[in-house]
Amino acid sequence: MAHGSSGQSSVHSSRLRRLFRELAKFGAVGGAGLLVNLGVFNLVRQVTDLPVVRASVIATVVAIIFNYIGFRYFTYRDRDKSGRTRELTLFLLFSVVGLVIENGLLFTATYGFGWDTPLQSNIFKFLGIGVATLFRFWSYRTWVFRTLPAKEAVARAESILVAEGSRVTRQQPRKPKARQRA
Repeated sequence: MAHGSSGQSSVHSSRLRRLFRELAKFGAVGGAGLLVNLGVFNLVRQVTDLPVVRASVIATVVAIIFNYIGFRYFTYRDRDKSGRTRELTLFLLFSVVGLVIENGLLFTATYGFGWDTPLQSNIFKFLGIGVATLFRFWSYRTWVFRTLPAKEAVARAESILVAEGSRVTRQQPRKPKARQRA
């Protein structure tokens, strides 16, 4: 009984390590995207007379493009690449939902409560990015950058073998017996 618990623990720790690595890569790309988003937002606010939410939407679109490149070629580079049109369509769809979440919060703070100083705008922009990031992480890993089915099956089979303490041995193919002449 204890052996099975130990095996399950190993499977769970392996999954946690993979999830941690994925979160770290997602965070690295997302952190760089956050800097791009806030940098473009403040730049547009300084050099144009655009309203705060329009400046934010422009910054979010630039960050979405930056993030797609980072996610596809860094965070999820090992994921299925066969359906790029589907992937890009879903990425854009979920990114637009994230854009609405992010900028909806900024819109509410700015026009609903009148909190529109540069500091307040940056705080609510940052909070909006945080809430939208939770949604994006879930949607990107679940729907956009899907795991290769075969790779996942192999990983699962290997973890089961490790959990059970089994060894995979290769059997040599049998040679056909020579026909005896009578």
